[in-house]
Amino acid sequence: MTSDESSLSTLYQHRFDDADLASKAATGSILSEDYFSRWIHPDDPVLDLGAGSCAFINAVHAHRRLAVDLNPDTKEAAEPGVDVHLTRSDEMTGIETDSVDVVFSSNFFEHLPDPDALMATLAESRRVLRPGGRLLVMMPNIRYVKERFWDYVDHRLPLTHDGLVEALELAGYHVDTVVPRFLPYTVRSSYGSAPASSLKVYLRLPWLWRVFGAQMFVVAESEC
Repeated sequence: MTSDESSLSTLYQHRFDDADLASKAATGSILSEDYFSRWIHPDDPVLDLGAGSCAFINAVHAHRRLAVDLNPDTKEAAEPGVDVHLTRSDEMTGIETDSVDVVFSSNFFEHLPDPDALMATLAESRRVLRPGGRLLVMMPNIRYVKERFWDYVDHRLPLTHDGLVEALELAGYHVDTVVPRFLPYTVRSSYGSAPASSLKVYLRLPWLWRVFGAQMFVVAESEC
């Protein structure tokens, strides 16, 4: 294990306890079933970029499931059948060109060191996507998160939805859907002591998003 991999493992073991991980898994399952499924077909190969605890990729119904992360704990978190690649987001070693229909990324781009790393990651995501494939991105929107963005020591790249759209267009994507205010900022603060199933109600009431949403959600297509 490299020092970077060890640091990631230590950081996230400190940040999320078992209850947090269970909440993330429940949230991932509901989002996958009730919202993201409109962009993901059961016969799609799907790649989770910055998969972490695999809350999304474990839940999604897809023909082939891939997880990319540098944290070695991702291998332990992944369910059987999930193909885990411990590799960089800007150099996805072992993943073929034009091999997936959907790249999904949740709460990952803000951890990249700078805009150059973002552009390199978008280019690599476009490489592995088939022409017309979809990139789904959920991440904090600095316009609404504001100073809370810096509550996490590994947050480095603040973006608004306008900045993310600009980056995607420069990288050769066609932006299809932009939701500036989607989910609340964190799993811990999103629903308090309410069960994760309350997310089902939240997703049906978009007016609540405009009140509580601090994460953006953007869908873009890889141009042919």
